[in-house]
Amino acid sequence: MTGLRYVYAICRPFGAPLQAELTGVGGAPAKLLHHHGLVAVVSDVPQRDFAEEPLRAHLEDLDWLAATARGHQQVIDALTAVTTPLPLRLATVFRDDSGVRVMIEAREEDFRRTLDRLEGRVEWGVKVYVEAETPETAGTATAGTAESGPPAKPASGRDYLVQRRRRAKAHEDSWLRAERFAGRLHSLLSAHADAARLHPPQNAALSRAAGQNVLNAAYLVPRKESEEFVEIVDRTKGEEPGMRVELTGPWAAYSFVDLEFAQSEEEGS
Repeated sequence: MTGLRYVYAICRPFGAPLQAELTGVGGAPAKLLHHHGLVAVVSDVPQRDFAEEPLRAHLEDLDWLAATARGHQQVIDALTAVTTPLPLRLATVFRDDSGVRVMIEAREEDFRRTLDRLEGRVEWGVKVYVEAETPETAGTATAGTAESGPPAKPASGRDYLVQRRRRAKAHEDSWLRAERFAGRLHSLLSAHADAARLHPPQNAALSRAAGQNVLNAAYLVPRKESEEFVEIVDRTKGEEPGMRVELTGPWAAYSFVDLEFAQSEEEGS
């Protein structure tokens, strides 16, 4: 059975070699397909997994998705180390090299314009979490129990309502403080980036991260200024009690690629 062409990214020709024996999705070696002065980074994938119908079924399989995403990201990370890639969406596949070339020709102008905008830049991710409340910290909202640990059992219904109101007020104050801190941090980091994107806060049940996510942002930063950017983020860690700042990157600029480049282009079985 003939294979399909999986496309990871589009980039300009580059002289630096990719890491030896670089493999991507399914353990297939990554290859460079040159066309019209651009490069598509591709590998061969089997139709049994990536033709339209089996791919649709696989997209419901979380284990398969995770393995495919790891192979995809491995290639993108290797490219980011040597050039500025324009990453395409997970599971972007074509029937053959001719299909990839047709896609490049159809989007050539947009690809070049976007690569110009991303050139020499990487993406950094910054998240701010409100730390999860513990029984000890929850007790601080109850008079007389802040130093003794968990709140005492209320003596009456009225005491119970008072405790509930205090806890609600403490939670509201904490959230407002977190929003103000996240807003200041986002403004500061945006001033040191060429572009910024705010993503929806992550669902704690899905991300499994501790605490409640109040800021989930991406910043497009010149490589040569990344060290300064990282230092700015590091200085904010521990600045606000009860807030956790997480930095990830540098990544390829996924958040700054126009949506149309991220659409799947599966062209047949």
